[in-house]
Amino acid sequence: MAKKNIFTDAFGNLYFLKRLIIFVLGMISYRRFNGFNKLKISGTENLVDLPDSNVLFVSNHQTYFADVAAMYHAFCAVNNGYLNSIKNPIYLLNPKVDFYYVAAEETMNKGLMTKLFKLAGAVTVKRTWRAEGHNVNRMVDLTEVENIMKALDNGWVITFPQGTTSAFAQGRKGTAKLVKNQKPIVIPIKINGFRRAFDKKGLRVKVTGCTPTMEFKPALDIDYEKDDSRTIMHKIMVAIEQTEDFNVLHDYDEERKAQKNEVKVNTGLL
Repeated sequence: MAKKNIFTDAFGNLYFLKRLIIFVLGMISYRRFNGFNKLKISGTENLVDLPDSNVLFVSNHQTYFADVAAMYHAFCAVNNGYLNSIKNPIYLLNPKVDFYYVAAEETMNKGLMTKLFKLAGAVTVKRTWRAEGHNVNRMVDLTEVENIMKALDNGWVITFPQGTTSAFAQGRKGTAKLVKNQKPIVIPIKINGFRRAFDKKGLRVKVTGCTPTMEFKPALDIDYEKDDSRTIMHKIMVAIEQTEDFNVLHDYDEERKAQKNEVKVNTGLL
């Protein structure tokens, strides 16, 4: 791994600017997670002894931006010694800046707020199966893969293997191939309640007084010599609780009920 530049991140973004953006966005979003709603975080003890690079976080996905914003709060808190808590936002003064997240290119080019999110650490990719609301079938851009690998070489990366906010969508095989090739430490994250608390973009508080949850699980046990991409993907999907087995149980939890009510509202049944 090449020696890190003390002034810029892996993609040439100035650290002082990233720190400023993370601080401002963190202060703006803080009350969403420790005010209007109370984010419950668990498992951050699994992050304490991780190396500074080649760590891949895999998570289910419920909103475009609230998921990542909450993860920024958690990572910055852990970076300053606060485990499973974001009660003291002083951690935003010393954020973790070598943190990146994979995001759809079309999502990150709409409006000033999304562009600020992009500067905070987005590694953008073009979906190979979906674009602007339509199904497509295009080749993977190898430059984008190289950018994700560059981010891993220089820090922590969060990716959403399903590539969509739809619950129980199938995992995209590109994530498993990346894991197989790059051999990172893989930390699963299971989130819940974000879809109920925030709108789809994750920029507007939809319901107050609820408790979104974020669980950081132990690193996946992956045999990089024997496990093929399909096995790796299955392990990931089980860890983030997005297989069909969890779908059966999910019918009974609060988030599923909220989804059903939202459909009824949109169709005029409520």
